[in-house]
Amino acid sequence: MSALHPDVIKLVKEAIRLEIKGRNFFLQAAKMTESDLGRKTFERLANDEVEHMKAFGRLFTEATGNEEWKKFVKAEEKEVSAVIEKLEERVKDAEKQKRSGDLEALRIGMELERSAIDFFTRLVAESGSPTAKEIAGEIRGQEETHYDLLQAQYDSVHNSGFWLDEAEFKLDGLY
Repeated sequence: MSALHPDVIKLVKEAIRLEIKGRNFFLQAAKMTESDLGRKTFERLANDEVEHMKAFGRLFTEATGNEEWKKFVKAEEKEVSAVIEKLEERVKDAEKQKRSGDLEALRIGMELERSAIDFFTRLVAESGSPTAKEIAGEIRGQEETHYDLLQAQYDSVHNSGFWLDEAEFKLDGLY
């Protein structure tokens, strides 16, 4: 068992919480979008958040020598997400004002990704663990890719009214 500083364990828990909120947001956005391509985009992002959570779970297991993080995930998943409430409220408001709910979901997704990027940047800077730095750095890069994907989708939907398909949109071969 590798010993990690308690602050690193706290940061890993925060990272898991952030990934859960991101996944829940993207799943809800997938349900709310009017476009099949939009739904697929949000579902793919939700799946990526699960992979991020697993990476942090492995780090947490390494740090503690047990899989207590799984209980933390279950408890966190039961919490009502303010991000989901914000999404639903803003999409309803957008639709009342004859704006696209899809665009609003993309905007919120970009805000969420920007928060994740900032969080993982701080984690890399503050962590005393090379493993935590490496994992956080890798996931920060993936979150940056997510942000770029959402920005490109936003630009496409906003300017042309069409979602990009996976074949039309690839970043560094990640998709």
